[in-house]
Amino acid sequence: MASASNLRSTFFSFGLFMASLLMPTTFLLSHAPRLSADEGMWLFTNPPLATLRERYDFSPSAEWLSHLRQSAVRFNSGGSGSFVSPRGLVMTNHHVGADALAKLSSPEHDYLNDGFHARSLDQEIKCLDLELNVLVKIEDVTPQVMAAVKDGMSSADAEKARRAAMNTIEQSAKEKTGLRSDVVTLYQGGEYHLYSYKQYTDVRLVFAPEHKIAFFGGDPDNFEFPRYDLDICFFRAYENGQPAQVPHHLTWSAHGAAENELVFVAGHPGKTDRQNTVAHLEFMRDWTFPWQLNLLKRREVLLKNYSDRNAENALQAQDELFGIQNSRKARLGGLAGLQDPAVMQAKVAAENHLRATLKNDPSQSENAAAWTEIADGLAGIKPIYFELLLLERAEAFDSRYFDIARDLVRLAIEREKPNAERLREYRESALDSLKQELFSAAPLYEALEIAKLADSLGLYQEMQAGDGWAVQPDSATSQRRHELLAQVLAGKSPRERAAELIRGSKLRDIAYRQELFDGGLAAIKASEDPMIKLALLVDPAAREVRKTMESVLEEPLRQAYAKIAKARFATAGTSVYPDATFTLRLAFGTVRGFTEPDGTVVPPWTTLGGAFEHAQKHDNKYPFQLPESWIKAKDRLRLDTPFNFISTADIIGGNSGSPVVNRAGEIVGIIFDGNIQSLVLDFAYSDTQARAVSVHSAGIIEALDKVYDARELVEELRKGK
Repeated sequence: MASASNLRSTFFSFGLFMASLLMPTTFLLSHAPRLSADEGMWLFTNPPLATLRERYDFSPSAEWLSHLRQSAVRFNSGGSGSFVSPRGLVMTNHHVGADALAKLSSPEHDYLNDGFHARSLDQEIKCLDLELNVLVKIEDVTPQVMAAVKDGMSSADAEKARRAAMNTIEQSAKEKTGLRSDVVTLYQGGEYHLYSYKQYTDVRLVFAPEHKIAFFGGDPDNFEFPRYDLDICFFRAYENGQPAQVPHHLTWSAHGAAENELVFVAGHPGKTDRQNTVAHLEFMRDWTFPWQLNLLKRREVLLKNYSDRNAENALQAQDELFGIQNSRKARLGGLAGLQDPAVMQAKVAAENHLRATLKNDPSQSENAAAWTEIADGLAGIKPIYFELLLLERAEAFDSRYFDIARDLVRLAIEREKPNAERLREYRESALDSLKQELFSAAPLYEALEIAKLADSLGLYQEMQAGDGWAVQPDSATSQRRHELLAQVLAGKSPRERAAELIRGSKLRDIAYRQELFDGGLAAIKASEDPMIKLALLVDPAAREVRKTMESVLEEPLRQAYAKIAKARFATAGTSVYPDATFTLRLAFGTVRGFTEPDGTVVPPWTTLGGAFEHAQKHDNKYPFQLPESWIKAKDRLRLDTPFNFISTADIIGGNSGSPVVNRAGEIVGIIFDGNIQSLVLDFAYSDTQARAVSVHSAGIIEALDKVYDARELVEELRKGK
């Protein structure tokens, strides 16, 4: 699944609606209320009880659902996990934990590639900035948010009122409960729910296998099946310096997943757009995806060249390069879906069906105009689209130094305002998580940061030099943009300017960041740090284009989509699940193989022995080279033990690390990928060939026991204590 090491900027800086325009993981759901097979990313407050009862003769109790919900864990860096012992032990994927592993690694201790094993609590290593969230409470606050927007309000006033209501609800909830409080937009503005999370910020690394087996097969096998990956990682949540005593955790299945067995996935799918209109999908096909693919390919080449220079460079860039390669492959599959006439024709037919239904219903006349309003709004985005990406999205300033500088600058400005008026990512209820990231001791690599920033400044110059905007600006706008670029580069080449900015900045010093944070706006304005000065220079233009997007364009689209949601509720109720929002969802399916178009039958699982055979077929050459620990342990392993398996569960990026459980709520596996056929799920669910890929619980135990001699970890998992 796609790596998501910068989820805060992707999902929170602009909001989920903006993310669908800028960096989508898009999906399609027919407007028709009838769902296909095992489709759905369901709210825990609205699970598919009737479907489960009718199709599988299973009715999960409220207690079953509550226990699973409170055992699930969200990694704020991107991804999912679960508590698997009462002592705060958390299981997730190696690639979800890779961000933490990379930040802990050094040339002397390469945990990302060589693995890690703490045999006792005192050997567990504290992560630098990892935050875990556990959803403990859900409240419907739709009436409060909706009431804030009054009839006759301008779009700008409506956006401010809605933002103020959400900020205020969150602040009030956090003050009352002490919990992280997020108002989540569902049905693209049809409903708003308040999610309250318990946060764990003292998180320690317990176990990680070698990268060679966690990502065995590398990029060639990525999004493929059969697979042979031990894509797991274990952390432990701590409170007050001791392992957290958690009230809910999942127990381990004695046998693991069986063929045709009903299984459930509790995870945090990142972002879908299944309810998007045809016009919106066409916008993604023609604008969003091509831009993202070009940018991903450019950055992949940059990081690959940087990595090839020496081993230390490769270690510095490894996690980011993996994420970019993963995203590039996923975007290619997504674009192929958008370009598939069959997919788009099905979407057109479904949209026409709903619109025809509304046309014949006088009570829905107000909602019938929504599709035209969305098309008009999307057309209005085009003149500012690339400026939005380069400046507000900061694609022109690809550096962690700039990210830090922007947060410090905007925090200083936003904290001068009442909470209700602040930008969403700087609201009071979000500051604890933001500070956890802002004051992280994660290493900053000067040479890598210079290379990334130089390339992105080069991209900025390339687009501006030839007025390479999608819609040609008027002369005044063009002059303003050229003047800003000239000020950014300060008469230097992108490479020279990047080196000057990075080498001259003191932001690598956490104490200096704290000094600027504590000093507020006065300290920021007085700072001579070149990166702070750059963030201040760019901020007015970035804010202006963001303001245009949020108040003039985004708000009308939000209101239009709310009308479609209202129409859908009138015809189908909430039997149609909302799009994914990087919040907890329940999916289900069966463990089942599939048949390739050429007639090849793909079985539902692979075995440990198959990993050795797969390596041999590829002459044991990287990325099909097993770690030495596995070679030495071969004679001790039960080679017929299931290793990876597939199911029809409906998952996307963000679900990585999600627990897979059986009817008894026991762990039978852990999600780590989807097959190549699953990329079509971006637009139309199908269980014909699309599959979710998991590590089998039996394979996990066998490897921990026989390869890594992790007896204490096996004991904790099996006995749940």
